[in-house]
Amino acid sequence: MTSVLVGTASWTDPTLLRSGWYPAEARDAESRLRYYAAHFPLVEIDATYYALPRRENARRWAERTSAGFVFDCKAFRLLTQHPASPAALPPDLRPPTGRADREKIYYRDLAAEVRQELWKRFSDGLSPLRESGKLGVVLFQFPPWFSYGRENIEHLLHCAEMLQSDRIAVEFRNATWFSGGRAEETLRWEAEHGFIPVIVDEPQGTRASIPALWRIPESEIAVVRLHGRNRETWMARNLSSAAERFRYLYDDGELRELAAGVGSLRASQIHVLFNNCYRDYGVRNAARFQEMIAGRATSPG
Repeated sequence: MTSVLVGTASWTDPTLLRSGWYPAEARDAESRLRYYAAHFPLVEIDATYYALPRRENARRWAERTSAGFVFDCKAFRLLTQHPASPAALPPDLRPPTGRADREKIYYRDLAAEVRQELWKRFSDGLSPLRESGKLGVVLFQFPPWFSYGRENIEHLLHCAEMLQSDRIAVEFRNATWFSGGRAEETLRWEAEHGFIPVIVDEPQGTRASIPALWRIPESEIAVVRLHGRNRETWMARNLSSAAERFRYLYDDGELRELAAGVGSLRASQIHVLFNNCYRDYGVRNAARFQEMIAGRATSPG
C-alpha cells in the first residue's frame, strides 16, 4: 500500500514565523518543530543548503519528532555546483590565503582533499537522522546552468559514490535533460543508477522551467516538489526575500489536479513538499492537500 507524506520545504522561514501560523507559545526552535510535526509527517531541511549540517542539530531534530517522522535534506550548495561564499565553509576548509577573499567559490575551486572532507562532514552531520530512521532523501537541486552533458553526468555519478548509503533525489532546472525527446532516456538513466527523479510543479516558459513528468519508473520513493506558479517572480532578481519567489497559493482546483498526479505514481512512499514558502501559504496548502488525500483514500471505489 502506498503512503503519501505531505509537508513543506522548511519550517523556519522568517515569513512563516511572522505569519501567525505558529501559536504564541511556540517561541523557540524546539517548540516550533514539535508544533509543526504535530500537523505534518514530513519536512524538508533547507538550512543544509546554506551550511554543512551539524550532528548536534540533527540529533535534536530526531529527538523532537515522533517515530515515523521523515526529514528530507537539501544537499549543501557547493555539492550541487552552486556558488558559495568562502565563509560558508568551516574555517579549516576555506581556500588558502590569497583566495579566501574571493566573493564566490565553486566546487571545482576546491582541492581534492577538501572536496573529500566536505562530503565526509556533510554525511556525518546527518548521521543522527540516518541512525534514527528519519532521513528520507537527500535532495540535489541543480542550478539552471547544470545542463545535459558528459561532465555533469559524471558529477551525478560522483555524488552517488560519495553518498552510497543515502537515497538521492535529483531536481533539474535546465530543460536540456528532458528536451528533444530525452525525457525517457533521462528517467531511465536515473532509475538504472538509483537516483530518484523529482517531479516538480512550477512556472512554465522560462529558461529554468521543467515540465511536470508524472510518468516515472516505479520506485520505493517518489518525490514531488510544488514551487507554485508565479511566473512573474520565478526568474526575478533583487526580490526582498527568497520567499517572494514562491509567493503563490494553490486553489482547490489546482490541488485536486496535483492530487490526481500523485495518485498516478507507483511508489511505496510518496513525499509531497510544498515549496511555496511565502508566509503561511505552504502550510495552508499542505494541510488542505492532506485533507484531499485522506478523502480520496476513504472514498468508495
